[in-house]
Amino acid sequence: MNRSNDDAPDRSITPGASGSDFLQLDMAGAPPGGLSDWLARQLRLAIADGRLPVGSRLPATRVLAGELRVSRGVVTEAYQRLTEDGQVAGRGRAGTVVVAAPVLPRESAAVPLTAGPFTARPGADVFDTLRTAPARIDLSPGVPDLAAFPRAAWLRAERSVFADLSASGLGYGDSRGTPELRRAVANWLARNRGIRADPDEVIIVAGTAQALSLLAGVLRDAGIREIAVEDPGSLGARQQLSIGQVATPPVPVDAEGIRVGELRATGAPGVLLTPAHQFPTGVVLGGERRRELMRWAGEGGLIIEDDYDAEHRYDRPPVPALRAMLAERVFYAGSVSKLLAPALRTGWLLAPPPYRDALLAAKRFADLGNAALPQLVLARLMESGELERHLRLLRRRHRRRRDAMTEAIRQHLPDAVVHGAAAGLHLMVTFDAAFADTDLAAVALAKGVKTQPLSWHTQRPHRPGLVLGYAASSPPDIAEGIAILGDLLRTTLR
Repeated sequence: MNRSNDDAPDRSITPGASGSDFLQLDMAGAPPGGLSDWLARQLRLAIADGRLPVGSRLPATRVLAGELRVSRGVVTEAYQRLTEDGQVAGRGRAGTVVVAAPVLPRESAAVPLTAGPFTARPGADVFDTLRTAPARIDLSPGVPDLAAFPRAAWLRAERSVFADLSASGLGYGDSRGTPELRRAVANWLARNRGIRADPDEVIIVAGTAQALSLLAGVLRDAGIREIAVEDPGSLGARQQLSIGQVATPPVPVDAEGIRVGELRATGAPGVLLTPAHQFPTGVVLGGERRRELMRWAGEGGLIIEDDYDAEHRYDRPPVPALRAMLAERVFYAGSVSKLLAPALRTGWLLAPPPYRDALLAAKRFADLGNAALPQLVLARLMESGELERHLRLLRRRHRRRRDAMTEAIRQHLPDAVVHGAAAGLHLMVTFDAAFADTDLAAVALAKGVKTQPLSWHTQRPHRPGLVLGYAASSPPDIAEGIAILGDLLRTTLR
């Protein structure tokens, strides 16, 4: 091969008429006599600002030279200069790899440090901030035992799906969700929640969060501007409705659940409930309250039923879903976030007939439907019985962790009142004392223990408290975390 011809640039095309997708390099900005210098500077800048992180691979010299329409020697020379600087290294067949990046000074000492999650009224990003905050012991509520995820069963189901999947199955699918998962969800709800639904009624969504966002838009367009919520009640659910410009007047919750008389007093045409296991108090909507709520709905009220962790119960019998009693007035939302893992971002939504088409249209224009492949795998798990087996395993593990937490609270937080121990993935504790629960959560995080203050989940004045998740932590970590909370409460806030 004539090397000189290979290295020579194509004189028929000027450098300014060519460029590369890699770093959006455009040779129009390069001086005619200093192409290698210019390219080396661009690469150094990309390494310094993080666009080329340590471990990333540079394009082959021949490829980049062809895209930039320059001599291969120009690219080779630029790479050599970075090699001499110690920023890149040749790794044989792996190519040229970034091995070091310069430490840049802060642009300005006036840039404020990021505020912690407990220093102000919780904003839209509060849960993201808390999740990314480092902590040695995480007692945040809302997740099951993630270490118990059935990886082997998931991989078997995935291989089975791919063995049967036709080429057309990789195309765009039904915005409602795959027929296989909608059928599996309908069967699951019939077996486990007493809900009779046709698969065509099921809309697969990206978790309950998306279900609430879709509902907020559809109900607002239907003229409904207020959805009452339980108080205490989930801050995250309230945020999903509020971002959709739907007001969320609070309704008190007591030992029997939401107070329907006070719900009537708000005048709100709809209500969001967690009736099988109220978040965060853990109470179950009592029989008389259910009948009263059904009368309210029969008079025109709408119910959004968030059945977020109803399958996790230890010391009480199952509670029927409201949707099973009055389907024409109840929106029903559920997901696998508390059954398998939040990372799957898969849930389902059932709607009364007058709202079904509008919700489907909203889902279609939101994302054209959830990713089909995970849906097909989940459907196999549901229909094979693997999900029921996994749920039985989780109940045993979660019960042991619940017991470890209640015992640790008895020892280290003897003045705390424990709520909601019979079911779910968390406990709520309240204190008969005068301190800000955000202060307790903040000092606990500083000591390496992560939890949520009860005040995040209230709109009206309430006793200080914490919402403590136990499902995703080991019994020793739970015991240590509660011991740290007890020590902080005694020495720091009293």
